[in-house]
Amino acid sequence: MKRYTFIFTLLLISLLAACGSSLSEENKNLRADVIAVHDEVMPLMGKLKNLEREALNRAEELESNPEVDSVQVNELKSLAYDLSQAHEGMFVWMRQYDTEDGERTPEEVKAYLEEQMSMVQKVNEDIKAALARADELLGTE
Repeated sequence: MKRYTFIFTLLLISLLAACGSSLSEENKNLRADVIAVHDEVMPLMGKLKNLEREALNRAEELESNPEVDSVQVNELKSLAYDLSQAHEGMFVWMRQYDTEDGERTPEEVKAYLEEQMSMVQKVNEDIKAALARADELLGTE
């Protein structure tokens, strides 16, 4: 009977260890996915700033002409703001992103990474939306 208890305990410990390593591997993959979402749009940061300047310059040029429709000027200023916010959103996210797991349990790490995935996806979407709007208003590609 003691032998069966020992085997059962050993199997239970093995099963728990396998689950723990599985969660660690899942967290590793999730962390890589978070970084992949970041890496997709990070190279576009300079483009965001350049387009922001272009939108502001065009708005200034239009404002100097008294016959220009103020709606177009406001659209360009709004675009510049959106581009700036998308740019800043990336840096806000990067400053708060913690690469160290510290004293967190694997379950806490997973919850943290899932939250970060949601946040970085929002940043990614904001950048892409601002660039699409710039393409529409400025005719860029």
